[in-house]
Amino acid sequence: MANNNKKHAGHLDGAEMTAQGLSFKGVIMEEIVDKCEGCERILEFQGKKYCPSYPRPAGKWHFGVCNFATHVRSAVDKEGKVKINPLKASKRAARGR
Repeated sequence: MANNNKKHAGHLDGAEMTAQGLSFKGVIMEEIVDKCEGCERILEFQGKKYCPSYPRPAGKWHFGVCNFATHVRSAVDKEGKVKINPLKASKRAARGR
């Protein structure tokens, strides 16, 4: 017999609310920030939304776009090309690529 009661990866099974916040696998998780809205990774626990990929979502957005975000695309410059590191571009130009 096959077991059809498989647990979905990404559920907050075993999580519990503590005085510090949501405790999941020994880590205190913070609620998501506004920039996280629309991400497919968001999970809800007791009416609040959390990111299972990163315990402090605000920290991932502090210096730019969160690399776990499923609702944001990479940056494109005004000409429609993906931005390239200037140092890498100069090395490629020197090699004739």
